[in-house]
Amino acid sequence: MSLLTETVSLPVSSFPPLALGFMGLGTGYLIYGTQELFGYPTRSSSVDLASGVWGVWMPGFLQFLAGTYLFAGLTLFGTFKARPLYMAALAFTAFGVHWFALGWNRLKGGDSRVSLGMTVAFCLISVLGVIVFFGSHDDPVGGVFIGLVCVYVAEFVASLRPDFTKVGVAAERVLGFFRLGTGFWLIYLMFAVTLNFVLRYNLPA
Repeated sequence: MSLLTETVSLPVSSFPPLALGFMGLGTGYLIYGTQELFGYPTRSSSVDLASGVWGVWMPGFLQFLAGTYLFAGLTLFGTFKARPLYMAALAFTAFGVHWFALGWNRLKGGDSRVSLGMTVAFCLISVLGVIVFFGSHDDPVGGVFIGLVCVYVAEFVASLRPDFTKVGVAAERVLGFFRLGTGFWLIYLMFAVTLNFVLRYNLPA
């Protein structure tokens, strides 16, 4: 094992792939949030196909890629050392796989009521993110997780739409509002992280 560690040991990197994960989730939220809040475009099989594909690839694949890259750097290669990156790796990986499922369910017209348990689990991981990032004095990223808590509380109620139509429709609009707000904040963080790394800006991120 020590030989393997020596063989693959790499220099510490100052460039974790955070912007990639922010971009992926932000794009997914802007796509889904627009449809949920404004009802545009109206849900149909072709709209579900398009949004399902986007859901799998942007928030799904890009977050999964960012999360596994961070985990590899933290646990195998020693390229990342900052402890809060463990939470980022956990969140990006979990949310990436989560979006694989969301996108696929949208493609196939899955029953939203099955998502009830998922919303509880992802609300709790979002609460964990709030604790970790505010505890690490990274308030901008902690703000993302506050948005995520709001998203999953709203999605819990929206998942009941097949049984409680009026409440579910209202909750879906609230869900869209929180997705759009969080999505725009994620796009800001993508800008901030990239500009800070490349041009040495000092934007909050």
